Formats: sequence, C-alpha cells, structure tokens
Amino acid sequence: MTRFLASDTNPEGFRMEDILTALRTDLIKRCERIAEDHRPEAHHVLENNIRILGLLTEAIQLAEESTRHLQKSFGPSKASEGGAPRIGKED
Repeated sequence: MTRFLASDTNPEGFRMEDILTALRTDLIKRCERIAEDHRPEAHHVLENNIRILGLLTEAIQLAEESTRHLQKSFGPSKASEGGAPRIGKED
C-alpha cells in the first residue's frame, strides 16, 4: 500500500509529479528566506538546495513523461474510482 501516491488501495493519493512540485515550491520559499544570509553555512545550504531544485525538476519531468505515456497507452487512471492499476499488480 502506498502512503502518498494514488493506487488501487489509496485512491485519494496524489500523482508523483504533484507531490514533487509541492516539495519544489516549499524549497523555493526556503531558499528565498536564506538567500540574504551571508554566513558560510547559509551559502552551503543554499547551494545544496539549488542543486536539489534541479534534481526535483528532473524528477518532475520524468514523472510527467511517465503519466503521459500511461495515459497514451492505457487511458486515464481509474485509481480514484477504485479501479485496477494500469500496470503492475494490485496491492
């Protein structure tokens, strides 16, 4: 059973790209708060966060591409209706 992602056992879950986008938005807000802090520690954290933002963006693009591929191949997800998964086996 998935905790956050939509599935046959969690029809109210989220799409991966939506979770990653929300996380990226939160991280951007955090970066804005520390951008004017000129201590070395703040610079280090900001640089790491900027790198993480790039990785999150890549992950979002991959998740969106997977969703497009599944929709093209199998149609819309039926998870919110309690339907069977489009690929894989049921939980």
